[in-house]
Amino acid sequence: MMPTPPPLQPAPAPTSPAPTDSPRTAAWFPRAVRRLACRIGASGLFLRAAARWLPVCDLAAYRLTGGRWLPSRLILPTVLLTTTGRRTGRPRAVPVCAHPLPGGGWLVAATNFGRPHHPAWSTNLLHHAHAHLTWNHCRHPVTARLLGPEEQRTVWPRLLALLPVYGDYAARADHREVRVFHLDPGVR
Repeated sequence: MMPTPPPLQPAPAPTSPAPTDSPRTAAWFPRAVRRLACRIGASGLFLRAAARWLPVCDLAAYRLTGGRWLPSRLILPTVLLTTTGRRTGRPRAVPVCAHPLPGGGWLVAATNFGRPHHPAWSTNLLHHAHAHLTWNHCRHPVTARLLGPEEQRTVWPRLLALLPVYGDYAARADHREVRVFHLDPGVR
């Protein structure tokens, strides 16, 4: 049995966080589509079905199309995040909503549709910070950095402006802190 590495500690907050509502994000995820996604995303029926079936459907479509299509990307800024399994050490791919930053990198919030536990991919990132993000048909190596409380308080309103349903998800998961990661592109 492999020893468990120490968890990733929050990094100090940068002096000025990059804005998340960049022209690249706005073009990729128009305001009208955002409103529709939030209305659907907060409904009880969606929450019961989507948390279980949306990632499965996305991965199936991704594999069937040879990596050319993620259905969720029609509505949300979705990427494929491949982490290393905490216990198994194997690659684990999952579609996640990621917000591109103007200076490079992405923000991802581990809301898990407001369910009571953290998503497995976020726990994997705490143990193995190096991952791969597939976006625009390109696979990018990234290093995950858990945002500290102060930096998360700064970034959270911007994430809510992009996707207000995050507020509903955070309220449903009120007993746990929603983890927010900055995925920094770079060579491993």
